[in-house]
Amino acid sequence: MERKTRVHAEAGKQELLITREFDLPVELLFRAHTAPEIVEQWMGTKVLKLEGARHGSWQFETTDARGEVVFRANGVFHEFEPDRKITRTFEMENSPFAVQLEFLTFEKLTDNTSKLTMHIIFKSVELRDQLLKMPFAHGINMAHNQLEKIAAK
Repeated sequence: MERKTRVHAEAGKQELLITREFDLPVELLFRAHTAPEIVEQWMGTKVLKLEGARHGSWQFETTDARGEVVFRANGVFHEFEPDRKITRTFEMENSPFAVQLEFLTFEKLTDNTSKLTMHIIFKSVELRDQLLKMPFAHGINMAHNQLEKIAAK
């Protein structure tokens, strides 16, 4: 499978730069990140809270077949400009990872294409590198493929 989502990690830095071009209008790409019913579909997780506004908060949760929580994440929106940018925190609960700061930029390329740039800052280089040892790049590419497929409908 072609990996359309690019993950750039410069050695010795505590950040990631993730880019992806989508065959979606920028408004639809932004909505796929802010409409709970769309987020649930492409992320495969339950949206417990998604207050898309400055100082709003969000919380997602994934459970297994027995109803046991296997993943829970939350954060706060610091900037929220429709169709342009989101600045938010991202915290995975019950994990060794500290809170991350994420800058999402949504860019119109044409009427039907757009680009997402995610600049993620970690507490340390070690935490960033620990995440990269997991199948993170493959997983985010798969999630973005799913986003494009679902949002196009």
